[in-house]
Amino acid sequence: MDMTAIQAVPDNRGANLFDADPRFSELLALHLGPKLHAHLLPHLNRLGLLAGDALDRLASSADKNPPVLNYRDRRGFDREWIEKHPAYIEMERLAYGEFGLAAMSHRAGVLGWPEPLPPLAKYALTYVFVQAEFGLCCPLSMTDSLTRTLRKFGAPELVARYLPGLTSTDMDQLTQGSMFITEQEAGSDVGAVTTIARAQGDAWQLTGDKWFCSNADASLALVLARPEGGLAGTRGLGLFLLPRVLPDGSANRYRIIRLKDKLGSRDMASGEIRMEGATAYLVGELGRGFAQMTDMINMSRLSNGVRAAGMMRRALTDALHVARNRRAFGKLLIDLPLMRRQLLKLMLPAEQARSVFMLSAIDLARADQGDDAARRRVRILTPLIKFRACRDARRTTGDAMEVRGGCGYIEEWSDPRLVRDAHLGSIWEGTSNIVALDVLRAIRREQSLAALHADLQARTERTGVLRERLNTALARSVALASHAATQKDDALARQAATALYRVTAAVAMAEEAGRLEHDARRALLASLILEHHLESRDPLAQADTAREAEIAQVLLSEQAVAATTVHRLIAR
Repeated sequence: MDMTAIQAVPDNRGANLFDADPRFSELLALHLGPKLHAHLLPHLNRLGLLAGDALDRLASSADKNPPVLNYRDRRGFDREWIEKHPAYIEMERLAYGEFGLAAMSHRAGVLGWPEPLPPLAKYALTYVFVQAEFGLCCPLSMTDSLTRTLRKFGAPELVARYLPGLTSTDMDQLTQGSMFITEQEAGSDVGAVTTIARAQGDAWQLTGDKWFCSNADASLALVLARPEGGLAGTRGLGLFLLPRVLPDGSANRYRIIRLKDKLGSRDMASGEIRMEGATAYLVGELGRGFAQMTDMINMSRLSNGVRAAGMMRRALTDALHVARNRRAFGKLLIDLPLMRRQLLKLMLPAEQARSVFMLSAIDLARADQGDDAARRRVRILTPLIKFRACRDARRTTGDAMEVRGGCGYIEEWSDPRLVRDAHLGSIWEGTSNIVALDVLRAIRREQSLAALHADLQARTERTGVLRERLNTALARSVALASHAATQKDDALARQAATALYRVTAAVAMAEEAGRLEHDARRALLASLILEHHLESRDPLAQADTAREAEIAQVLLSEQAVAATTVHRLIAR
């Protein structure tokens, strides 16, 4: 066997992807507290081992063997079902069963914790899981968020009937969830939905087509439909719970017309649904369906941001492994100046997304406990991370593929799957434009910017040497977003959302550095956000390449860095 050839193509298959991210555990300890952090560590380590090997192999196999829609059994009887590859079914067992990712927010006992786990615990595990498998995370998120929405707005009898299955970790008892919103003509214009709901006794009958329905064979779906004679626009919509099988055991009256042949997440069944008088149950208040559905959409958007962060981390982990172990031109790749620059450009967006999803998860827990300021912050943080992190993931995964070179373009490696899946995050649950506009909507309707501004201002007081620069960037970003929102200048929506996201990340990272006793590297990352994205700089000025080289050496090692070193580099 040619050992030279093996070393020329570094392969970290079999690595523990949790351990390969050496600063993640201490960040979790900072935010989760010592008791819960210690409890989750063995589960994170097991999932990290799976993600680096067995789960990654399953994901690759399932990606190459997409689901098949069957209409009749071999005896000729009509029996519609989706045939999923065994690799996908095994990943479902791991996600829903062993790790309980869809159940842990809603009941005690998952992973042995005596009460429902906080959002950050769920998102931390998802962050590791998605580094191997993206497609299944969509059904996981929809099951989780459907359960949340049903518990908030559903009638007690509906909750009692369906909650046990939705929160089960027994695969034979599990009820998976979905949401059927998109219609061919409506698209992002949800107010143009044409599906009709007709009252029939204690239930409703739905008639119409839904154009893009992921997890198409889910046992339950939340559906937006317009009650017969209802108002036009989103105010006339109702929210309905659509079971695949009725309480008497008969199949409901809707069909999966076909499955989508997608660019990414190929292993997860997305299809077109035709409802032909399908029985459904009203959830919440008639006419407030869209407002109630927004709760589910926002949770899916936040999950998308977490998934983008995880995919960027996987891309960075692989790129660092290649750069540290491959030689070219007589040197390791990581010692080449342009490669160091490229790796830093992968690291910065990945770290931004991680800090923002942690901040969002902590505020989500506070909001669910009744903190109104936290609720308003979550309302703006959710579209911010969905907009920017998902866009960053597209570029980051592509640039990481380039580090591996020609092998990165080959489907035997994870890179092509990461690139394909990363593009999905910017589209589902709202395209970039729609989500950026939602940031302005949150500012106008819910005073979310004021709540976020106050929180970030308080945090800057704990950011040491960066405080003045952060306060300046924060004031300017808030002014831009406030102008865009109040003046309804939609052309500024993306610029404003990007500025708010980046200053939020910079403040969060600088504060984290202040709380981590032995590691100030996150302050250096925050400084780079300011330098490269939020402060004026001459694009034609010659860079201080000696300083760049030292920053790269400090950050790319992913080891703890003393505050004195960081302060010196920031000051130069």
